[in-house]
Amino acid sequence: MDITWITGRLAVGGGIWTDANMQQVVRAGITHIIDMQVEFDDTHLAEPYGVQVLWLPVDDDFRLKPAQIFERAADFALRILDQPDTKLFIHCAAGVHRGPMMALAVLRVLGFSPEDAITLIEERRPVVDFAEIYVRSVDNFMRSYAEAAE
Repeated sequence: MDITWITGRLAVGGGIWTDANMQQVVRAGITHIIDMQVEFDDTHLAEPYGVQVLWLPVDDDFRLKPAQIFERAADFALRILDQPDTKLFIHCAAGVHRGPMMALAVLRVLGFSPEDAITLIEERRPVVDFAEIYVRSVDNFMRSYAEAAE
């Protein structure tokens, strides 16, 4: 199973696809998933194990992503990470673009600077490719997120 821990409670990786892989996710202590795949919804695999899934199907089309996608994920992640003993896995099909993009957004709402968040993710998961348009999508979301907090 392709899981890279970015922090002690936040992981990024590739698709789960099978029950055997979901069992590995559960054994890793993951309690919640943000699934960025258009290709596959993990919900039915996760239900028997009590793992909660937020399915946010996003195309890996190198186009600007709307703030609403990040808002839903950020709200979910903040609720999850505010609880003790929870671990969050954010993934897409390969763990190269969409999953890392959303992990960047989550780290940003947790207070990481853009540079620190990107560096942390890239150091832990070298296969990540932060497309400029996806980083700009996160930046746009953060501007709207900051405005909403005011």
